[in-house]
Amino acid sequence: MTREFGGKSVYGASVGILMLETRFPRIYGDMANANTWPFPVQYRIVRGASPERVIRRRAEGLEDAFVEAARDLVAHGADGLTTNCGYLSLFQDRIKDATGVPVAASPLMQVPFVNAMLPAGKTAGILTISKTDLSADHLKAAGVPESTPIAGTEGGREFTQKIVRDLPEIDFAQCRIDLLEAAGDLVGSNPNLGAIVLECTNMVPYAADIRKQTGLPVFSVYGFIAWFQSALVPRRFPQRLDDPAPRPSGSIRF
Repeated sequence: MTREFGGKSVYGASVGILMLETRFPRIYGDMANANTWPFPVQYRIVRGASPERVIRRRAEGLEDAFVEAARDLVAHGADGLTTNCGYLSLFQDRIKDATGVPVAASPLMQVPFVNAMLPAGKTAGILTISKTDLSADHLKAAGVPESTPIAGTEGGREFTQKIVRDLPEIDFAQCRIDLLEAAGDLVGSNPNLGAIVLECTNMVPYAADIRKQTGLPVFSVYGFIAWFQSALVPRRFPQRLDDPAPRPSGSIRF
């Protein structure tokens, strides 16, 4: 007889997501739409963490609230944590040290890894919701070189304006245009660009269109956390050559 040992309140949802408190719509691809993920996740909303406060005011006064929510996720069974805003790279060290589990606070953490994969003379660039608010401190906390090319969507008509102001209605077709225009500016201003990293977790639904327009690899929070989860819950493979390898339900699709 096999003996099993417990210790968690919730099983089967290894990734915990720390959420801003918002009301704008969340379509497929957005990490706050649970249908986006091919595996179960757990969410905790951090009260008072509005987009404006996190992006424009560096999440001032919210660090303890994020740590408390992170500890609650771990207490309920999360084996690793992330957040739904790239600007929360500022809290990466505090959250991981307070919880004792791996933390992938920001998609910006991918930039050094992407740079290591690119040919000589090529560099990753960042597409962000607000270039003016993405500071050297945010970049340093994620290990991003200060020389990294950056473009923002704040010059557009919909994406930045509606999300930062947390409005209940969004024109997603116009958001797509905003993203493509900003991506075009990023590529046009940086001929040595080899890849694009999406800082904002709300940009995921437009990643395929950005890839098609620019011809460059596009790295987002979706691929980042799918990779993260694959380490928390590695896929088990058959140990015999003549055993088929069934595709597990909820398998990761990049």
